[in-house]
Amino acid sequence: MQNINLEDYKGVFVFAQQVDNELSPIAFELLGEAGRLAENLEEKTVTAVLLGKDVKGLADDLAKYGADRVIVVDDPALETYMTEPYAQALTAVIEEYKPEIMLVGATAIGRDLGPTVSARVATGLTADCTQLEIGDFPLVAIPGKEQKHNQLLMTRPAFGGNTIATIACPDNRPQMATVRAGVMQKNDPDDSKKAEVVEFNPTIEKNDKFVEILDIVKAVSDVEDIMDAKILVSGGRGVGSQENFSILQDLADAIGGTVSCSRAVVDNGWMPKDLQVGQTGKTVRPQVYFAIGISGAIQHVAGMEEADIIIAINKDPDAPIFEVADYGVVGDLNKIVPMLTEQIKTAIANK
Repeated sequence: MQNINLEDYKGVFVFAQQVDNELSPIAFELLGEAGRLAENLEEKTVTAVLLGKDVKGLADDLAKYGADRVIVVDDPALETYMTEPYAQALTAVIEEYKPEIMLVGATAIGRDLGPTVSARVATGLTADCTQLEIGDFPLVAIPGKEQKHNQLLMTRPAFGGNTIATIACPDNRPQMATVRAGVMQKNDPDDSKKAEVVEFNPTIEKNDKFVEILDIVKAVSDVEDIMDAKILVSGGRGVGSQENFSILQDLADAIGGTVSCSRAVVDNGWMPKDLQVGQTGKTVRPQVYFAIGISGAIQHVAGMEEADIIIAINKDPDAPIFEVADYGVVGDLNKIVPMLTEQIKTAIANK
């Protein structure tokens, strides 16, 4: 076990992911969550770690969304994401500044960088978290075992999303987590807020773990990102078949929405994984969420319960989805959805 003085580790740090000198939305979401965690700790400083080439100008945006301090590591080796130079840079930041908590987005980059760095600094990492809070660990006191306070309690889906696990890292620092995109609430921007900018220049040594990038191909997906949609028309197993999703698509087209789905639909091969809402899919916050033929399992609800308005259509009056819905319709979706689509078309035409 690593022999460290836990008291040396202070503050909540966030890896501020940027690609092509543009900050990723997850950076702002993590800053919002970091601020909420910091409020529960005696050390209230939120620090963003910004790695890249010529990225210092992004510090103002990080301050606007909640960073009190921005540590900038600017190096030509960090221009394009590669595991080894980024891991060296973030490891050096952690060893120098000793964060109590280090949050990384569960993006393609974060899922690669986070575990690599956690291994190098000899700490644990909880991956793909959907909830973070400060509390006691163990959660319930056990006779004869010390209960530690002010621990980062990291909650994530486990066993394929069939259960929820809460994990802590009481004996090592930093407490590290990758956090799923779209789950945490970013702060409203405050243009008056400024951050202390610290330029840190660790040595990044080229070694046999470096790779050579021969070409960068930016793929253009024809699948709309459901996390950006204002209106989602989401279908579950109750829709019945892949062909039946055309009914949902008609409604989405009429109302200016996007079709999404539950895990059961993806498992059946009816829709692509990119459109899945839930613990093992994406977390969404649309203005309107239609839950059509979706029973309302906790794993699905966890991915959409923050929608402004939830409208459920299900033939089972006892379906759990009605417990979270603002409006519910009990009946056959094959009749109700086309009727709703026609009513919307008529209303728009008569405007």
